[in-house]
Amino acid sequence: MTDPRYIKLAKLLINYSTKIKKGDHALLDMIDVPDEFTVELVRAVRAAGGTPFVEVRHTRVSRELLLGTDEHHAAEARDIEMFRMKKMQSYIAIRGSANASENSDVPTDRIQMYSKILRPVQDYRVNKTRWCVLRWPTPSMAQAAGMSTESFENLYFDVCTMDYARMARAMVPLERRMKRADRVHLKAPGTDLTFSIKGIGAKMCRGDRNIPDGEVFSCPVKDSVNGVIQFNTPTLYAGTKFENVRLEFKNGKVIKATANNTKRINEILDTDAGARYVGEFSLGFNPYILSPMCDILFDEKIAGSLHFTPGHAYEECDNGNRSAVHWDMVLIQRKDWGGGEVWFDGELLRKDGIFLPKDLKPLNPQNLK
Repeated sequence: MTDPRYIKLAKLLINYSTKIKKGDHALLDMIDVPDEFTVELVRAVRAAGGTPFVEVRHTRVSRELLLGTDEHHAAEARDIEMFRMKKMQSYIAIRGSANASENSDVPTDRIQMYSKILRPVQDYRVNKTRWCVLRWPTPSMAQAAGMSTESFENLYFDVCTMDYARMARAMVPLERRMKRADRVHLKAPGTDLTFSIKGIGAKMCRGDRNIPDGEVFSCPVKDSVNGVIQFNTPTLYAGTKFENVRLEFKNGKVIKATANNTKRINEILDTDAGARYVGEFSLGFNPYILSPMCDILFDEKIAGSLHFTPGHAYEECDNGNRSAVHWDMVLIQRKDWGGGEVWFDGELLRKDGIFLPKDLKPLNPQNLK
């Protein structure tokens, strides 16, 4: 018997997140996902009047392709995927993996080359389709979260099928404040960072792009970032786990980066000219996600967190920075994680993970559950 949670999540993705309608072509990109859930997505697309197209991938096979890729292969893959993407109105990617470090032994320069050449496909998908991306719960994710498989699955479906329409209503004042803000000041243990978001705009993420969701993001003016930020959560990039990441900025650029693997982090930040500049700043507030699990689609939504992102800027909130890298790094500012403050134009917006202004209090955890 099909898990009824599969049906509920499939309907949310099709009817709320991507709003499939009659005549739409929907690409379902399934990576290590149970066939039973893929079938429910196919059925939900058809029920909404759309036409489903399915790509089934496996991370071990993808690793083998990356190990032997070259510029010719990457360019052909880009052209084939772009041809298909241009025929789609909607894109849903479900990404599972038995091993989150599957690509850890793929040479960094090979991943960089492949990502750079395939970037136009991602840009088209982000800017021209209605898309949503989410993980699939696996034992490796449960292990990273320090939870049993069953408990993690229960958390996953609670988070992914929460009332996102209610959350969206509570986000509106924060998006409005971000759009009109200029100076931002971040404080936390080891962190004292200033930058401007003037004229960049803001975007609330309400379950129509990523699931789980719960953030409002903007982007620093490219040359405005100064100071230091010390991240207190681990981060996984290209199969490598980084901890104790510390970035020092001068006039927008990372001039010093250290971590448990300082050599590798600097290799990634040297991918191209844009990788040492910042492409996103965001505040996270999903009330069900409290601890990091080395999965960025979850970690960037942690209640009382923010993330700061070396690399590519989204066109929706654009500072002009372009890069093959987009690396969300998370700082939790709740009291149990050392505390911290977020200031907009001299006003204390959030302290120790709790929003203080009256119009933002609906975003606090007790008001979203």
